[in-house]
Amino acid sequence: MKITVKVWRQANSQAKGGFKTYQLDHVSTDMSFLEMFDVLNAQLIRKGEDPIAFDHDCREGICGMCSMVINGRPHGPLQTTTCQLHMRTFKDGDTITVEPWRANAFPVLKDLVVDRTAFDRIQQSGGYVSVNTGGVPDANEIPIPKKVADEAFDAATCIGCGACVAACKNASAMLFVGAKVSQYALLPQGKPERKERAERMVAQMDAEGFGACTNTRACEAECPKGIKITNIARLNREYLGAVFTSYEVETGGGGE
Repeated sequence: MKITVKVWRQANSQAKGGFKTYQLDHVSTDMSFLEMFDVLNAQLIRKGEDPIAFDHDCREGICGMCSMVINGRPHGPLQTTTCQLHMRTFKDGDTITVEPWRANAFPVLKDLVVDRTAFDRIQQSGGYVSVNTGGVPDANEIPIPKKVADEAFDAATCIGCGACVAACKNASAMLFVGAKVSQYALLPQGKPERKERAERMVAQMDAEGFGACTNTRACEAECPKGIKITNIARLNREYLGAVFTSYEVETGGGGE
């Protein structure tokens, strides 16, 4: 099939970007979206032009690097990662507009590649548990109810792709942070540091410049792993509990 692709081109973070239009013939419906971009880049290279820079790694829907806003939706019209989107989703003659994530906390590095290290810094600020060194404990040493384990696992499936930020009108990272806080707060191994974790990760999120959550649920609708906004509610509870407890300790357990 024939398609027209309008792609955001930007040399670097300081340069002014803009859309460029490309025509592609003989696109197979069995191609993934990224394979279509491979064909387009090969076409550009043959012409002596600079290929389009875009992120990718596993191409198996696992890593979340394939971040593109396709026709106004993060990862495209289906609730999946870009690499798992296939050209059969589109029609012959379609015009497809492709942009990078749009958020101040995710500056464009080049074309469709953005700097998502803000997520790494949030994770580093509190997304871990401290354990004593020594032998590996038995898997059944700490019994965990299946319901709790399932909820923690569901939160841990977040791949940190940033689609939640790209979908949110406020560029909020609450779904990502909520998922990362939840996966530890639900389990006994994560409870000793739960208060410090919530305070530190929220503080780092704010420092990175992400916006506030206004509960439009756009993040949940676009998340390729189906992370629920119940994790945002849990993050709010964890954070408020930590702040109020810290206040009581500082004031001696009282205050008007």
